[in-house]
Amino acid sequence: MGFLNAITLLLLFQLAGEVSVLLLELPIPGPVVGMFLLLALLLSKKQRNLPLESTANGILRHLSLLFVPAGVGVVLHFSRIGSEWLPIVVSLLASTFITLMVTAFSMRLLHRIMQR
Repeated sequence: MGFLNAITLLLLFQLAGEVSVLLLELPIPGPVVGMFLLLALLLSKKQRNLPLESTANGILRHLSLLFVPAGVGVVLHFSRIGSEWLPIVVSLLASTFITLMVTAFSMRLLHRIMQR
């Protein structure tokens, strides 16, 4: 499978995710739903040999370019970030703490399951 076919397949799954989110009114981003649909396809017995690896690696090599729009947004709204710094810091600290707690709980649970 060539690069063009693989990127088309990835974009079709993203489109399927977007359409699913719009039709089902899900509170999740469409690309995430598309990624899970692609995962389901890859885990199925029928499509085990889709050669998406080289295309995915090519996209990952240039992943840093995807952060440019976010950086521009931060610079564009720098004054707003400065005026609302306290809620931003609190939410960042709280979400980091919650993530660490969920990860620790998951690891303890998996450790118990693996010991059995």
